[in-house]
Amino acid sequence: MVIGIMANGHGPSFEQIAKSASQAVVFIQVQKSQETPYYFNDPVLNELFFGRPPGQSAPLAGQGSGFFIDADGHILTNSHVVAGASRIVVRLSTNEQYAAELVGTDPQSDIALIKVAGDAPFSYLNIDDSDTLSIGEWVLAIGNPFGLSNTLTAGIVSAKGRNDIGVTSYENFIQTDAAINPGNSGGPLVNMNGDVVGINTAIFSQSGGSMGIGFAIPMSMANAIKNQLMQYGQVIRGYLGVVIVDETDGRESRVRVVSVAPNGPADDAGIRDGDIILAVANDPVSSVSGLRNTVALTPPGTRVELTVKRNKQIKRVRATIGRLLKR
Repeated sequence: MVIGIMANGHGPSFEQIAKSASQAVVFIQVQKSQETPYYFNDPVLNELFFGRPPGQSAPLAGQGSGFFIDADGHILTNSHVVAGASRIVVRLSTNEQYAAELVGTDPQSDIALIKVAGDAPFSYLNIDDSDTLSIGEWVLAIGNPFGLSNTLTAGIVSAKGRNDIGVTSYENFIQTDAAINPGNSGGPLVNMNGDVVGINTAIFSQSGGSMGIGFAIPMSMANAIKNQLMQYGQVIRGYLGVVIVDETDGRESRVRVVSVAPNGPADDAGIRDGDIILAVANDPVSSVSGLRNTVALTPPGTRVELTVKRNKQIKRVRATIGRLLKR
């Protein structure tokens, strides 16, 4: 059953959203293995200090949140929640527990897809277009902070397109002042229709707890990653073959090409050092991170039109996006 709320003349209340959306939010517990270190290569001291002979594995526990995205049992969460897990257990709002398997993970965006098997269809959240979010719009964060299941906090969208935070390689965060704490990672950020618009991922904090600055991966990015994880078990990213930098002409931000990889897609398209990239497929480009995210999420082999400025002249060139090779 898809979870969603039809807005009435006054709009749904926090209570209505809590009752409906929480059904699709899960508590994720993981077990990881850590090899016992050697203590000066002395097995006696090692067993005394660590409780087991050297080289044996010790279980570590971790936890986070997630949410169902379909009735078949697929769950979106953060990659760091399930990274290195030897066992994943999902607990529903009804306290039912299921073992889950990892479908795929993408550490570069901090998104993971897991799946549970069950007899009955699972209640799931509808995915909304995060690009239509407005700054100042009400949003709710649902998750399991500090292991406290089904916790809901309210706030507004404080900013959009936050990047260079240093959390992931590909960033385009929604910033919110809804309280997000350890354990919220992987849980949904929902709008006032109860539809998910982001995945709660990180906080800015000097205390370890919420200070009113939380970050969520927008579903416009997460959905594209999810589709690839479901199809391939990994993410295949596009490649243009340019080194670019942010700059400003005093009025607006823009992206300048400082180097073009020989025989790469940009080189083949005729892009040159010094070109300013204005748009990709008619979508304006204003930052390095924005262009990087757009190219990365474009399937290799796609032919796109780039609008560039060279010596005060506007040119349009076509490039065939390549495949970014893993390093």
